[in-house]
Parts: sequence; structure tokens; C-alpha cells
Amino acid sequence: MAHNVFKVELQRLSNLLNIKIVICHYPPYASKWNPIEHRVFPHVSRAMEGVVLYTHEQAKNLIAKTNTKSGLKVITKIIADKIYELGRIVSKKALELLNIKYDTEVPGLNYCLTPQSL
Repeated sequence: MAHNVFKVELQRLSNLLNIKIVICHYPPYASKWNPIEHRVFPHVSRAMEGVVLYTHEQAKNLIAKTNTKSGLKVITKIIADKIYELGRIVSKKALELLNIKYDTEVPGLNYCLTPQSL
């Protein structure tokens, strides 16, 4: 599952940086509480309204033009040199090795990864 790949990669990042990483997800269908979505997405949607997109670059340029009178400016970047591997499988062993602690209140959405001892 994709979220398991995410957790394994976060563990690797935690080990590399030697820091604790805390993850707190918004629950599904709760975007109404996400301040980033409320501040950015309506303006991006308006900037792209009615445009037929043919390239990634076209979408990037439209999104980059998004701004507001109050000072919101959207910065965009396409990472074209990165190849994302599809269908990546995480072994049960890799999941067992995670140094992960799940939240007691909302364990499915909130957890913490700490660096693994070498």
C-alpha cells in the first residue's frame, strides 16, 4: 500500500536527519478544516478556470500566476528529473522495523517516527 511506502521513506528520512518526525493527517473529507486548501485552492481554481491543459508546463505557468490583493503568491516547480516508481511493495519485515509510535486518540491519522539506532 502507498501509505506503507510513505512510512518507510519517512523512517529513512528520520534516520538520515536524526530527528523525530510527527505526522498529523487531516481525516478524509475534512478539507474544510485545512487552512492551506482554503487559502490557496480557490484562487488556483479561478486562475485555471475554463482552460484546457495540454502540458505540465502550461499548468505550472497558470498556477504560478495565482496571487491575491492580500499578498498570496503561489510558487510552482515541476520536478521532471524524478522518476516515481509505480507498484512499489513494502515487505512485512520493513514495516516491523519501523520505529513508529501511533497516537492514542487517532492512531490511524497521527503517528511519530523516531530515528532507529544503528
